[in-house]
Amino acid sequence: MRRLREGLGGPVGRHTVPGRTGGSFFTPLRVMILLTTLSAVVAVLLKTPCRLGGWGQPEVYYAGCYSDWAALYGGRGFAEDPFAPFAAGAGFEYPVLMSVVASIAAVVSGMLPFSDLNPTLAYWDVNFLLTAVLWIVTVVVTARSAGRRPWDAVMVAVAPGIILAGSVNWDLWAVALLAVGMWLFGGRRPLLAGLFFGLGAAMKLYPLLILGALLILAVRSRRWAPFLWATLGTVIAWLAVNLPMMIGNLAAWSVFFTFSGERGPGLSSVWHAWNVTMGRIGGPEIRAEDLSLLAYGAFFLACAAIFALGVGCRYRPRLAQLTFLVVAAFVLCNKVYSPQFVVWLVPLAALAVPRWRDFLIWQFVEVLHFWAIWMYLAKGASGSEVQHSMDDTFYVLAILGHMAATLYLMGRVVEQMLAPWDDPVRASLPGGRIWTRPAAGAGSGRGLEAAAARMEHLGFDATEAERLPVDDPLGGHYDDAPDRAPWLVRRHREAARTAW
Repeated sequence: MRRLREGLGGPVGRHTVPGRTGGSFFTPLRVMILLTTLSAVVAVLLKTPCRLGGWGQPEVYYAGCYSDWAALYGGRGFAEDPFAPFAAGAGFEYPVLMSVVASIAAVVSGMLPFSDLNPTLAYWDVNFLLTAVLWIVTVVVTARSAGRRPWDAVMVAVAPGIILAGSVNWDLWAVALLAVGMWLFGGRRPLLAGLFFGLGAAMKLYPLLILGALLILAVRSRRWAPFLWATLGTVIAWLAVNLPMMIGNLAAWSVFFTFSGERGPGLSSVWHAWNVTMGRIGGPEIRAEDLSLLAYGAFFLACAAIFALGVGCRYRPRLAQLTFLVVAAFVLCNKVYSPQFVVWLVPLAALAVPRWRDFLIWQFVEVLHFWAIWMYLAKGASGSEVQHSMDDTFYVLAILGHMAATLYLMGRVVEQMLAPWDDPVRASLPGGRIWTRPAAGAGSGRGLEAAAARMEHLGFDATEAERLPVDDPLGGHYDDAPDRAPWLVRRHREAARTAW
C-alpha cells in the first residue's frame, strides 16, 4: 500500500529527477498540457446550453453556465464601445488591468467573421480561448514550481473547480500572473517576481497577499533584501498600470475601490449566510455600513494568527504553505465568495498540500456549492418555477460546507508546517537535508542524512546538490536560510541541548 500512496504512483525515485526524461514523446509537461486541453474542452461542452440558447434567466442558472463575460458585454457597454471602462462616467467595477483585458477581448471579438450574428457568443469565446491558454500556463508553471513532484500540477489541470468556474470571470489572469511570480521568486529573481505580483494585483487584489507570506520568511531569517525587492517590483508594476488611468480618469479608476468599500454582504460569504438565516428566523442582519469593519477586522485577526504561527513555529514554513493560508483566510473573511474564487486556491493547494484525498474532498464540496449558488439565484429569477427551486437552508449549508472544506485544507497545511516530516514536498527534496520522522524522544524533530548519499541514490553528481532546493522549491533566497530571529535562535539552542 505504501507504494500506492504517492499519487497512486509509488515513491518518488531516480527516474523522476527534473529534466530527466525517457525517449517517449509524452513527457510530464506534455501529458499535463493534454489533460488541461481536454479539461478545457469539457468546460466548453458544459456551457453548451448557454452557447446555443443564450444567457437568459433562469436557464443560465439551471444549466450552471452563467458567465460575467456575457452579462457585462451588454450590461457595461462593450457591445457599443469596446473601451467602455475608460469612457467618461464609466461604471466598470473591476481593477484597471482587467478593464484592459476586457476591452482587448471586445476588440478582437468584433473582428471575428461571425460576430455580427451573435456578438455575445463571440465575446465569450474569445475570453474563454485566452483563459484556456492561461490555464495551460498555470499548469506548466505549477509543475515547474513543484520541484521533483511535477505531477502535483495535474490537480490544476483537471480541477473540477476550474472546469466549472474558470469561465465565470477573468480570475485566471490573476492566478497565472501570481503563479509565474512565485516560480520566478523560487528562481531567486525577487524583483522580476514582484513585477508579476504587481500585474496580478492590477487584475485582482489578492496576489498582493503573497507579500505577507514573504514578510514572515524575512522576519524569521532577517533577510530583508528578497522581500524588499519583491515589494518594490510589485509597487512599480501596479503603479505602471494604474497611474495612467488615475491621472486621466480618476472617477472611472476609483469605481472598483468605491464599490468594494460600500458593498454589503455578497453571495456565499459567511456574512450573507448570516443574513439569509436571520431573514428566516427574524434575527438581526448585518448592515452594509458595518460590514467593512467586520470583514476586514476578521481578516486582520486571521493574518495576525498566521503571522504568529509563521514566525513562531519551530520549522520554517514553505512559501506556498503561507501563501495558501493567507489567501484562504481572505476568501473566508471576504464580503463575497463568488463561485470563481475557488480558482484562486487550486494552484496554491497543489503546491501547499499536494495530497489527492484532501484535494478531492475539498473539490467535491466546492462543486456542491457551485450548484447551490445557482439554484439560490434561480429562485428569484423571472420565469423560475417553484418545483425547480431549492430551499435557502440547503444554500446556507453549502456555504458552511465550503467554509469547512477550506478550513480543513488550512488545517492540513498547519499540520505539515508543524511536522515537516509529513510534508510530501519536503520528503521528496533531493537536497542536502532530508526530513524524516523523529525517533521517540528525539529533541531535534528531524533527521539529517548525508547529501552525498542522497545524490548518489538519485543519480546526481554530488556537485549538483548546491543548485537544488533543500527545504522549499519556491523559497528562493529563503530556501534553507538559517533562522536568525532571537526567539527562534533561543528555541533551537534549547532543542539542541535537550537532544544532546
